[in-house]
Amino acid sequence: MTTTFNQPHWLGEQHAMMREAVRRFAEKEIAPRSETLWEQEAFPYAIWRQAGELGFTGLPYPEQSGGGGGDWLSFVIVLEELARVDCAVANALMANSTVASLLNNYGTAEQKARFLRPILDGTQIGSIGLSEPDAGSDAANIATRATFDGERWIIDGAKTFISNSGTEIGGPTVIAAVTGTRPDGRKEISNFIVPQGTPGYSKGRKLRKIGWRASITHELFFERCAIPLDQLLGERGAGLRQTLAQINTGRILIGALALGILQGSLDRSIGYMKERRAFGRAISEFQALQFKIADMATDAHAARLMLYDAAALKDAGAPFDAQASQAKLFATEHAMKAAHQALQIHGGYGVMAEFPVARAFGDAKVLEIVEGTSEIQRMIIARTLLA
Repeated sequence: MTTTFNQPHWLGEQHAMMREAVRRFAEKEIAPRSETLWEQEAFPYAIWRQAGELGFTGLPYPEQSGGGGGDWLSFVIVLEELARVDCAVANALMANSTVASLLNNYGTAEQKARFLRPILDGTQIGSIGLSEPDAGSDAANIATRATFDGERWIIDGAKTFISNSGTEIGGPTVIAAVTGTRPDGRKEISNFIVPQGTPGYSKGRKLRKIGWRASITHELFFERCAIPLDQLLGERGAGLRQTLAQINTGRILIGALALGILQGSLDRSIGYMKERRAFGRAISEFQALQFKIADMATDAHAARLMLYDAAALKDAGAPFDAQASQAKLFATEHAMKAAHQALQIHGGYGVMAEFPVARAFGDAKVLEIVEGTSEIQRMIIARTLLA
């Protein structure tokens, strides 16, 4: 699949080399398996291991913890190029990175050695348990509870929509649970590290999605799940603050997945338009279709500039909250638009699951929901403007 895009002139040589390496990997190793993974709703174990060996899974994390010591802009490019071929595979890395960030930023040296290193080198994969049946965007409404019995924490509750859960290589799940009540009456929420296989921790049904079908998602249940004191992550009562602090980074990364879908929709549309003939000529000669790819290319360029800017601000240690929400909002909504137009360009073939544009259509819709819906992003952006 050839590609045409405007790479920002200020990108360094290392970023260009990273893009080429990830693109070769995605087109050689992922593209031939993508349809099978989609059909079987199967986690890509072999691809995950290869991504770990190539250093993609731990790229933006410190070398002393087993990471690659790279920057976040490079990681955005990794996710963009993977999602250009298969968004579900890219999401496995994205979701794993949220757990890695929590462990890296708040974990003890012992917690990092035990739980962080394996999910950075690709031998395990992490998941984060925040969402519940009645607590999505309203994260403060979680009901899962953790009670200290004098020796251990006992966790009871349920989580849902948990990416990377239930795999054979599952590592730590970082879950948020209510540990008390604050003086002002609000819930005190703390984060806990619960390894797969802990007694009382079980997976429920596998959730079937319209997109991200190779990204495994389960319900999780905790019934008298006992964990030792040293699996509290950071300070007691800091759980919501810890998790929310990672969300803006997550929005950049979800935006990167959207950018991949946007670029992939454009690339596939151009290729198809050059090959397909109708009414005696190539459909690339029809102005109505030319306008569609012109819009896709413009949207992809704008989304890329917004996402790279937000990632560069994070790398520089500068505030990036508003930029992350704007980039996530723009990239995801225009990825959905591009996926729709690519399907339209492909006509009847576009609704066949064997065609990547059909699979990307479902993937694109998911991106407008996760890490804060489009409506939540608009609320954040407006609040920033009016502050």
